Amino acid sequence: MVQLQQVTKLFGRFAALRSVTAEFSSGRCYAIFGENGAGKSTLLRVIAGLARPTSGKVVFDGPPEMLRQRIGYVAHASMLYDELSAIENLRYFGALYGIKEDQKMVAAIRAVGLDPDLERHVGDYSQGMRQRLSLARTLMHEPEILLLDEPFSNLDVTSAREIAALIKKLRDEGKMILVVTHQAAHVDGVADYSLLFSQGQLLRSESGIGAARDGAAKDGDEGAAS
Repeated sequence: MVQLQQVTKLFGRFAALRSVTAEFSSGRCYAIFGENGAGKSTLLRVIAGLARPTSGKVVFDGPPEMLRQRIGYVAHASMLYDELSAIENLRYFGALYGIKEDQKMVAAIRAVGLDPDLERHVGDYSQGMRQRLSLARTLMHEPEILLLDEPFSNLDVTSAREIAALIKKLRDEGKMILVVTHQAAHVDGVADYSLLFSQGQLLRSESGIGAARDGAAKDGDEGAAS
């Protein structure tokens, strides 16, 4: 379980998160919606430990020294090396976790539907293949918590469906998954809960993707009002 207790994150005078309180559990997928600048990516970075709350705290069950090993974070940017192959990329990132055996890297690449023997440089991959490899990079140290920032960005419909199916599979295996997305259709049937953010505040949290529909309606009301 992960708990956010009155978490606020300031960048100078700008509040990216404002007194956010939320709770997340294993074996559940949480879809996070909101307009650009709503605080969604900052939320993932705070949970991942890449940004410290200005006030409030993030509480994890289990020993804190194991936290780095328990979390897998996929940023909006792929963070891959274009001049390397898939297995070469994972060898580099695996070394950061002390992983030396190719077996784990090969298993992670296969888990996302890619060929570990493919010698093509990642710079020649399609966007869908890059997204898959980014997820493989995150999976090879077997994290319990997955934080995915816009995993469907720039994907065609088929690739997006395949990524959604993989997220569902990982959720069913017991992982806690937080997905930031603007595309509610891709997580319909995958997300157990949805959270709607606006201007750093958590406005709604409910089952399914109802928060996304509420957000779309809110945007429409604001557009009509303007």
